[in-house]
Amino acid sequence: MEPKRCDHLVLVGPMHPYRGGIAHFLETMYRGFRKRGHYVEAVTFTRQYPERLFPGKTQLTMAATADPVPAVRLLDTIGPLSWFQATRHIARGNPDAVIFKYWMPFFAPAYGTLARRLRRRGIRIIAVVDNAIPHERHSGDRALSRYFLCACDGLIVMSESVRRDLATLHVTAPVRMVAHPVYDIFGTARPKAEARAALGLPPDAPVVLFFGFIRKYKGLQVVLESLPKVIAKNPALRLVVAGEFYDDEAPYRATIARLSLEEHVLLHADYIPDEAVKTYFSAADVVVQPYVAATQSGVAQIAFQFDRPVITTDVGGLAEIVPDGRAGLVVPPEDPVALAKAITRFFDEGLAASLTEGVRAEKQKYSWDRLYEAIETLIR
Repeated sequence: MEPKRCDHLVLVGPMHPYRGGIAHFLETMYRGFRKRGHYVEAVTFTRQYPERLFPGKTQLTMAATADPVPAVRLLDTIGPLSWFQATRHIARGNPDAVIFKYWMPFFAPAYGTLARRLRRRGIRIIAVVDNAIPHERHSGDRALSRYFLCACDGLIVMSESVRRDLATLHVTAPVRMVAHPVYDIFGTARPKAEARAALGLPPDAPVVLFFGFIRKYKGLQVVLESLPKVIAKNPALRLVVAGEFYDDEAPYRATIARLSLEEHVLLHADYIPDEAVKTYFSAADVVVQPYVAATQSGVAQIAFQFDRPVITTDVGGLAEIVPDGRAGLVVPPEDPVALAKAITRFFDEGLAASLTEGVRAEKQKYSWDRLYEAIETLIR
């Protein structure tokens, strides 16, 4: 058998001390590639976003990390001098490939300049593309995305909708599609009763979880509008909203008051640290993703880690990850009536057991090794 080739790889994107799902993804990749025998380095930001452009409270985690990825902080997204410094730093090691995580055009000038300069040195450029075109669109988005994506030698996408967007941008690099892997970084589930006690939830109430930062396209307003119909059938139901507002929170709170939902909505409007994630998912019966627009979502993969079914909308690649009737339920977007019927059906028909078994079967498809193998193929 031919011996396995080991490469020198550099990952570029947010990593410790930056927080959030994209940092989790890259840090998992760093450790996974090292386990596969590759030599891996990491480059992250000195400044990810200017503070005035960042919608949340902070970009950085204050929590201590036992084994942080040793990422070198070099790249200032709005500091062109740092782009050339990062190029020189990476080129000195003469890696086989540089792997970027790309999700919005704001990063395209820095990424595109870095990628083009490294590519001229014979270094292969690979991108894992969450969004080729962003959910919340602005003029110039397509041109910026083309600037970076057309400098790549290979692209990984995690949904058909992103593959289609790449085609509309006339990006010609080889594309491989790999479903978003299931996370394994948030520990093991807590007993449901214990998790509910920690959150102050009734032990026997039906509990629905909306998780992750809150922006209009994620559809929290839709699930709030659906709740009166759900509560009419299940008066003990609780909706747990766990995540930081990246939008003005006043309209959401006004909806809760207008619909008299105060006793039914538990609002934890802050960033949920890694060690607390398992408590929220362990307390829930089902996770709801009423997205108005999407490509794929890491939230569904966290739900799968904890064997929780998902009620989601048929947008982007969400229905590819959550097959209707097997691992969850799929409804049309922006339809509170359809969402209310699905949540009511989940509890009234006792679907938790069968859909949980479906989640356990479905998540076997979503291994990190499939992602690593696809990237290795593109590097070759």
